[in-house]
Amino acid sequence: MDVKRLELLRELAERGSIAAVAKATHRTPSAVSQQLKVLEREAGTRLTERVGRGIVLTGSGRVLAQTATDVAVALERAQAVWDDFVVAPQGEVTLATFPTAGQMLLPGLLRTVSETPGLVVRATDHDPATAAFPDLTGDHDVVIAHSPDGDRSWKSRDLMVVPLLREPLDVALPADHRLAGRPALTPADLVGETWVGVPDGYPYDWIYREIERVTGSAPRVSQRFSDTRITESLVGAGLGIAVLPRFTSSGVRDDMVLTPLEGIRAVRYLSVLMRPDRAERPSVRRVVDALRAEATRVAALHGTI
Repeated sequence: MDVKRLELLRELAERGSIAAVAKATHRTPSAVSQQLKVLEREAGTRLTERVGRGIVLTGSGRVLAQTATDVAVALERAQAVWDDFVVAPQGEVTLATFPTAGQMLLPGLLRTVSETPGLVVRATDHDPATAAFPDLTGDHDVVIAHSPDGDRSWKSRDLMVVPLLREPLDVALPADHRLAGRPALTPADLVGETWVGVPDGYPYDWIYREIERVTGSAPRVSQRFSDTRITESLVGAGLGIAVLPRFTSSGVRDDMVLTPLEGIRAVRYLSVLMRPDRAERPSVRRVVDALRAEATRVAALHGTI
């Protein structure tokens, strides 16, 4: 079987449609369909079937797609062994991050990577819902993601997961709020408050569900924003309270204070997600090692190590 056709089957398993595979591989949909038909003839069995207006993998197709992943990993591992023998890590590594992780980790990472001649990181930021982070691994070598429960969020996907750090989530209060002087807060303290929240399904959204579970009272969310800078401005103006990440919120505003939240799980876990074949590349390994070192430095700076 042709390795390139196996890779197309793998892309179909990951992306879910012929059109998405065509776009990602810079082919026409008809060219992709034609190559998959050739692969079916080589395999001697049906690999796809039509469901409604779309195409899905058969059981045989899913098995062969997993084999394609194994082949890709083996090829990258062989190339990595050779690259380690003859050259230092080099080339371009594409990285996707979300805004607050980029603010926290990118400056140190890019400074470190600049010390390796020939290695370049091309970074971009995205702000997806938690469940959508794995989808970014199809188009980026390294994806920085976050979730409320670490690598358990990604175990259903065929991905390499590298833990980075654990970041507390605090309650942001206006500086003159009645609770602003407390050393810590509990969910019961927050009943009846007006919240500035995040869009449904976005990070921190689970905090509101936890508060409702513990207190029996659903938090009253007046506004929802994915940009923490807008949230901080509204909290500082006295228009509500919010959940903010401790390491990446401003934290030094005169009109806002951060207070730890106790009694529920109020943390997020940052992880690196990668396709397993890309994780074998020396250049990618170098970038991930630098990310881990930078995450350790940030955690130590905030006294969490």
